[in-house]
Amino acid sequence: MELARVYPIVEDARWVARLLPHGVRLIQLRIKDRSLQVLRREIERARQLCAAAGAQLVVNDYWRLALEQHCGWVHLGQGDLADADLAALRRAGVRIGISTHDDTELERALRAAPDYIALGPIYPTLLKQMPWAPQGLARVAEWKRRIGIIPLVAIGGLTVERLAGVFAAGADSAAVVTDIVRHADPERRMRAWLAEAQRLDRQPRRTAPAGDLHEALG
Repeated sequence: MELARVYPIVEDARWVARLLPHGVRLIQLRIKDRSLQVLRREIERARQLCAAAGAQLVVNDYWRLALEQHCGWVHLGQGDLADADLAALRRAGVRIGISTHDDTELERALRAAPDYIALGPIYPTLLKQMPWAPQGLARVAEWKRRIGIIPLVAIGGLTVERLAGVFAAGADSAAVVTDIVRHADPERRMRAWLAEAQRLDRQPRRTAPAGDLHEALG
């Protein structure tokens, strides 16, 4: 299964409405610390927007609401993975992405047979304090070798300028937060991301330079 090459992550349905017209085909709704009523309303609105645009909505964490709202994707952190009813999600045809940060988490994620695996943070990130050191491009390449045909999503500190290296290292998709939502012109930046991904996909595939792949991991 192929994922969209660029994968924005946003905090509410208003952002979904802003970015979809610019060619986004996969977008994650990641909402924190809101009431159940607000969560339900935001997910429903985002799902409607994506359905109208022919895009896929990924619901972060709230797998029960994703089932209730008939969403096609959920993204689970390691804590949520432990509690999620994976069998119910599979019966409903919901696809599952799982976050990983180390070997133990990767092994746990693989046992769940996910539809993609996310690795991060690849670079230092401004979004929040992370307990993990930046993974680096060498870890991207290692993860891709280990997971094989399962799509790999790179996340954390990514920019348009870093996209070529991340793809060359083996990532199938690049998830982006800060570089778009904190940009002075988010819509223009979104278009730049999509254009760069298209440009890179038109070029012959290459591997990342050895110096990049062996950069420090922490």
